[in-house]
Amino acid sequence: MNDKNITKNIVLSFDLDNTLINNREGIVASFNYALNKYNLPLLEKSKIEYMIGTPLNEMFESITNYDSSKLVFAFREYYGRKGIYQAIILPGIKAKLIELRELSYTLGVITSKKQEMAMKILEILELQKYFDYVMGETEETKELGKLHPKLKVDFEENYPGYKIIIIGDHPKDVLLSNNLNCPFIGVLTGQHSSKQLEEIKKGKAIIIKSVSDLTNELILSLI
Repeated sequence: MNDKNITKNIVLSFDLDNTLINNREGIVASFNYALNKYNLPLLEKSKIEYMIGTPLNEMFESITNYDSSKLVFAFREYYGRKGIYQAIILPGIKAKLIELRELSYTLGVITSKKQEMAMKILEILELQKYFDYVMGETEETKELGKLHPKLKVDFEENYPGYKIIIIGDHPKDVLLSNNLNCPFIGVLTGQHSSKQLEEIKKGKAIIIKSVSDLTNELILSLI
C-alpha cells in the first residue's frame, strides 16, 4: 500500500499553545499586566496556565466582572510588544512537522489566538512554512472561537472529500472535533489529563504524550 495516496487526502489540524509551542511565560506576564493596569488582583501563574487555550475574554470573565474587552486589549498591548517573543517550540515539533510533510499530509493550525498573532508567532519561530492554513480569531469568529460554525464550512469548501483529524491538548479541541464529526488526537503537553479529554469526546480518539509521539500508523488507524 502506498501511504502517500492516502495521506495526501488527510488534514491534520493542530492547536497552537501547549500543543506546538510553550508560550506560558508570555501569556502569564500579559495576563497579569492587564490585571495590574486596572488595579485588579494578580492571578497565580498556575491558574492562568490552566486556562490557556480558552478565549481571552472567557479567561478574564471567569475571574472578574471588570470589562473584559478592556482587559483583552491590555493583554494584547503587552503580548504584541513582548509576550509573543517569549514563545518556544516544544521538543521534537519541527522534526515531526517535517516528517508529516514528507508523508504528504495537509497540515494546519486552529487556535483561540487572533489569527494575525498566531501567524506572526509561527513566522517568528520559523514554523509557518510547514502549514497550509492558520485559522484563529477574526471579527467574524471571535464570539465562538474554535466552535464557530464557519470553521466547518471553511473545511468543506477548501478541502472537499478530505478527512480531518484534530490534534490538541485542551477540551475546546475535543469539542471542535465533535463539531466537525472527526477523530481527535489528544496530547498531554498542556494542563489537562487524559480523562478530561476522553470523557467529552464523541467518536474516535487517541491520547499520546506529545506531538512528537505521532506516527503514520497511529494517524491511519483513525481513518
